[in-house]
Amino acid sequence: MTSDAAFMRQALAEGRRGLGRSSSPVGAVVVAGGRVVGRGFHCQDGAPHAEVMALRAAGVRARGATLYLTLEPCNHHGRTPPCTDAVRAAGIRRVVFAVHDPNPHVRGGGALRLRRAGVQVESGVEAEAGAELIAGFSSRVRRGLPLVTLKLAATLDGRIATRSGAARWITGPAARQLVHTWRNEMDVVMVGAGTVIADDPRLTCRVAGGRDPLRVVVDGRLRIPLGARVLTKKAARGTVVATVNANPRKQAAIQARGAEVLALPGRDGVFSLRRLLRRLAARGVNSVLLEGGATLAAAALRERVVDRLALFVAPKLIGGDGLAMIGSLGVRGMAAAPAVRITSIEPIGDDWLVRAEPERRRG
Repeated sequence: MTSDAAFMRQALAEGRRGLGRSSSPVGAVVVAGGRVVGRGFHCQDGAPHAEVMALRAAGVRARGATLYLTLEPCNHHGRTPPCTDAVRAAGIRRVVFAVHDPNPHVRGGGALRLRRAGVQVESGVEAEAGAELIAGFSSRVRRGLPLVTLKLAATLDGRIATRSGAARWITGPAARQLVHTWRNEMDVVMVGAGTVIADDPRLTCRVAGGRDPLRVVVDGRLRIPLGARVLTKKAARGTVVATVNANPRKQAAIQARGAEVLALPGRDGVFSLRRLLRRLAARGVNSVLLEGGATLAAAALRERVVDRLALFVAPKLIGGDGLAMIGSLGVRGMAAAPAVRITSIEPIGDDWLVRAEPERRRG
């Protein structure tokens, strides 16, 4: 007989389909007689939740069945009615979910209401994977900040470009394809003005069936050229240029291309990344893939807004005249050097992916 964990893993696979598309990615499966009879995931904000989609797919087969859900069923009115009502109406006998709702205002409410209605409720099945699925959502509702992943790609000696600025390609095809998979799953990809000026990236997702994330360019002085590919007619509709109040004509020209200009308080072209991230979180942004360059990476680390690091290390050497992967952090002694905890190291094609987390994160 298939175990609860195995059915929950199917629900988790459904939930991952909503990454980058829903502010609360959730997956669900309905099981009757040892078989999955309904599946669903939260595909976008305002759409029916995962459990409702799965119950609709199951139809009358949901009566007396078990519902596997990655997140505790909601018990409050938002854009949609409480899912606990749908669960009870469908005649579900048993609900198994991975993690409680991280929102402190609603946590536990859904489970309690179902238990009071006579539904058997169990939690904690595949809890670690369930928590990872909603890591961005949890960060936003608990801290008011999206989950920020700093992605870096460097040679073995820590260089991201040669002295002349040549940077294509440091990593191989497998690593680059993985980054496109991340873009498909994350809400925002963010770069600095220097990266746009030097590399003119599209910042799009080139995965079959994928979708482009919101592109955010940190450009305090509005230096990016109007011909940049992130400002082309199609791309600009999904581009935000964050800046201080500078050069009204340039702002107007960027907006005329369809991009949004987000003016933040600051001076000398510098503003708070934490303030920018809070503004994005207020829009429902759960996750940010910070792709560089060196100046933006250093600023994010100095402000302690980085939650995770993903460092691709290529088996190449450039030497001391190359560009370092992180700008100045102002470290005067080793005791002041930011410490990280390495969580995994794995081969990606000919390259290596080192995942780490800063040890002194701040909310």
